[in-house]
Amino acid sequence: MRTSAVEILHIEAGKRTHRADCLAVEEPLTIRVSGEALSLTMRTPGEDEELVLGFLYGEGVIQRRADILQLRGGEVTLAPGVALPPPLRRFPTHAACGVCGRSALPQAEEPPQRKGGPLFPQAIFPQLSARVRTAQEVFEATGGLHAAALFTADGALLCLREDIGRHNALDKVVGWALQQGLLPLTKHLLFVSGRVSYELVQKAARAGIPALVAVGAPSSLAVAMCQDADITLVGFLRGECFNIYAGEWRIVSV
Repeated sequence: MRTSAVEILHIEAGKRTHRADCLAVEEPLTIRVSGEALSLTMRTPGEDEELVLGFLYGEGVIQRRADILQLRGGEVTLAPGVALPPPLRRFPTHAACGVCGRSALPQAEEPPQRKGGPLFPQAIFPQLSARVRTAQEVFEATGGLHAAALFTADGALLCLREDIGRHNALDKVVGWALQQGLLPLTKHLLFVSGRVSYELVQKAARAGIPALVAVGAPSSLAVAMCQDADITLVGFLRGECFNIYAGEWRIVSV
């Protein structure tokens, strides 16, 4: 269940009204690998197996779907020969941030699309937000979820996932792409709701994504990482208005 109904007191123009409201569900998911707890994340239920796949791929535990022998909910059995990360790499996570609780930030890997990748027509950007909003069924009901959406280079929506955590939504998209055999995503564009911070860039780079677009602001570290990795970074997307913080050469007027 992704939504929950509650009774609230609504006040508008001085008038008090009791009515029902719809909330996004937030529940814990423990990711266990070969019986050992690897991570605890607070997420919105749904696409849990995609979330687990995307998380494990982003952390470098797996490289392909075949590295997992069995996956049921948050329970994972690795294929023979696939090793768990060392204990220092294991950490709790929650809905707010994909790196909270770590003792140090992991190093971003060199993405395969450096100094290459597709060009994106400038004309597709004003359409992205509307396409995402139309597909956000749970956000429409609750107003309380983030979204991550994968687009083709010409602006066609391939996959959208919602979650109470930005990094969870992105992990679900990456997990979906892993199941579909699409990784690395060197010809795609990733759209995220809200702001862009370090952990989203790190996950996008790991998945080979050449362009990252957000409706909110990027952090200074996110911009520096995108400039370093040659990832195109767009922020403050508002219709036909947006800022390009890195990789502007990929966005062309045609």
